[in-house]
Amino acid sequence: MISSFFDYHSPYIFHAYSIAHLIQIAILIILSFLMFKLRFAIQRNASAKRTIRYVIIGILIMSEISLNLWYVSQGVWSIQTSLPLELCSITLLLAIMMLLTKSRLLYSIVFFAGITGALQAVLTPSLDYTYPHFRFLQFFIAHIGIILSALYMSWIENYRPTWKSIGIALIFLNVLAIIVGFINYVIGSNYMFLMHKPLTPSILDWLGPHPYYLLSEQGIALLFFTLLHLLFFVLPSWWKQYSLKNTSKAKSYL
Repeated sequence: MISSFFDYHSPYIFHAYSIAHLIQIAILIILSFLMFKLRFAIQRNASAKRTIRYVIIGILIMSEISLNLWYVSQGVWSIQTSLPLELCSITLLLAIMMLLTKSRLLYSIVFFAGITGALQAVLTPSLDYTYPHFRFLQFFIAHIGIILSALYMSWIENYRPTWKSIGIALIFLNVLAIIVGFINYVIGSNYMFLMHKPLTPSILDWLGPHPYYLLSEQGIALLFFTLLHLLFFVLPSWWKQYSLKNTSKAKSYL
């Protein structure tokens, strides 16, 4: 059982939207809902805030360390596939630094690039193993952790991105793509899927052939970043002001 749990050649094959996959999506929804629902209680409790922050940090650190230990133990660590140069690996490391330093610049990047990339990974995983394999558990723990780190800073620490933050995140992604693209060219890798699409189904399948899907990603990123900003901050703020205005009017009639 233990050997099959870690075995690189495990028979546990991942199937998108299987029961195991849907459970992970449900876990993300439930944890996000609980954090939102309990946000005011957590904000009032300094110990709870600190505990949640460090638990998320610990989860992110251990997920990255355990992944590399697994690569080494299975004899599959490779410079072409195992460096932390995938978008979610990079945003995971940035999320750790964001939580440790409470940097608003890193928050702008992790909120937009982190949530968008990790949510895509949760919904359309580039994954070979299903439950109960180690890689399945590590994959979803890491990506859910990235999303929760951004939600924590938003709902518990009351950080707010601006429209300028979207530009910062887009500039970051383009600079990162240039750097990682150069590394791919030098070492023959495909980090961030800059050289070709993943072998498993993903949103990239809808964006045209290489290299045109790289251009399409610019528009998709801008669209998703804008939707995130609208759904999480602009519309709730508008609704709050609208409700207060109507409440004031109602009171004036009494």
